[in-house]
Amino acid sequence: MDRRTLMLTGGAAAVLGGAAMLNRATPDSAPLLVGMANAQEASGTVEIQDMVMGSADAPIEIIEYASFTCPHCASFHSNVFPQLKTDYIETGKVRFIYREVYFDRFGLWASMVARCGGEARFFGIADLIYEKQRDWTASGDPATIAAELQKIGKIAGIDDETMTACMSDGDFAQSLVNWYETNRENDDINSTPTFIIDGEKMSNMPLADFQTLLDDKIAG
Repeated sequence: MDRRTLMLTGGAAAVLGGAAMLNRATPDSAPLLVGMANAQEASGTVEIQDMVMGSADAPIEIIEYASFTCPHCASFHSNVFPQLKTDYIETGKVRFIYREVYFDRFGLWASMVARCGGEARFFGIADLIYEKQRDWTASGDPATIAAELQKIGKIAGIDDETMTACMSDGDFAQSLVNWYETNRENDDINSTPTFIIDGEKMSNMPLADFQTLLDDKIAG
């Protein structure tokens, strides 16, 4: 989603809106859709935590800004990230922080599903969301997308009651949008994926370029 214009200039309403469309649901997706519609009714603040992999003492920090609806992000997580994880994160060289970007409400819904599993299951669910991105985004229909995301949650072991509770949490949804907007402003995020590597903003790059950059930093 390189150089894509952000769609949230109208604030949280642009992401959380569409309750009328959500009400045109199929029976299977209705519970989740009702929760999504009710998520507009936010009144409080929920603390949003970064999702982190790797040692806190790692010499390099990478922050990835990505959208679950971004094809380039899906490609990165399929073709580049697994090797970075093996060679740099799991070996203690890189601390990796993942931060969601919300270009649209579907990206927010996917984020809420991923976070519904808690920190321990977040990255596993995120992998499934990216792996099946073409399937769950294909229709463009809110009811169908909700049903497909619900299937992913079930695959990850989240029961219907838990998922509906997550998606009905308006404070959680609003807090996620506020958290994203603060991050976007602080780090000047206008496309995905974007990487902040030891404080320096960088765009997407091939695996070989990542490896060269990280190896040079490690060599000092």
